[in-house]
Amino acid sequence: MIRAPMGDKEYWDNRQVKDLQWIERADLMLAEPSANPEYGPQFAFNFAKHCLRASIRVYSRGGDVGEMASFFARLLDAWELSNRTSEVICAENNLQTCRDWTFELTNLNHYIWCFWLVSLALVLEIPDDQWLRLVALIGEGGQDVLLDRVMASRQPERPIGENLLHAKPYARLLKAIDAPQAQQATLLLAFVKHWYPELNRRGKQQPWWYIYGDPVKHPLEMGSYFGRWCFEAVAAVKVFGLDDSDCIGHEHYPGDLLHPGEEAVPTPGPVAKPGWWARLLGRSG
Repeated sequence: MIRAPMGDKEYWDNRQVKDLQWIERADLMLAEPSANPEYGPQFAFNFAKHCLRASIRVYSRGGDVGEMASFFARLLDAWELSNRTSEVICAENNLQTCRDWTFELTNLNHYIWCFWLVSLALVLEIPDDQWLRLVALIGEGGQDVLLDRVMASRQPERPIGENLLHAKPYARLLKAIDAPQAQQATLLLAFVKHWYPELNRRGKQQPWWYIYGDPVKHPLEMGSYFGRWCFEAVAAVKVFGLDDSDCIGHEHYPGDLLHPGEEAVPTPGPVAKPGWWARLLGRSG
């Protein structure tokens, strides 16, 4: 059963084939000397992002949740390779950066990237060696109270930050976590409902996947859409034991990650006039 609220069987079958073909091809390319070494760090990180998209597409198309974890090793390999080669290329060419990505949690794109990986790592219970590699890639704690607290569930010694770097939309999730138990279900649903609209930004701070699937700006037939799931919410449920019963079936809530036996097809929200509401999700360039 397809879990995503958009895309038919043909769409998801086609994306699955292309994902696997590209991963096989990119694996070979990364193993060979690069014809364009200066682009190598960017290519490797793009591949890491593609592995995440492929993992999420498994969920969206209705695949076995356990299969999602199979992409983690390649993703971590590619991110680590990107970092190593970036240091070399930047030093050789006296560059501050050779990648179009800001590897700081203060940047919303990087924050979401890290939060999604942490969320999936916790929910899918990836092996300890992969978890430690992910922690090393994300870096030291003490920067963000929410992400640090979630990570501390598996990294108890992690320092907890005092500030929330991205209040919109994450203040709602923090409020749900800290609320009395009787209020948590309602507050968690409020976070899930506001998650996508409140992530809307202008310029480079807008999430790289935000417009994918937009019927005007990036229609579904372009093939970028991979779902738009609030993995941050399921991580909080997993770690803090929140009641997510109100969220089951919401178009952004990937409840099947935690409740595989409870089938609930997400229901798309009302579609507003194109151009001001319709901004969806897909892959990077």
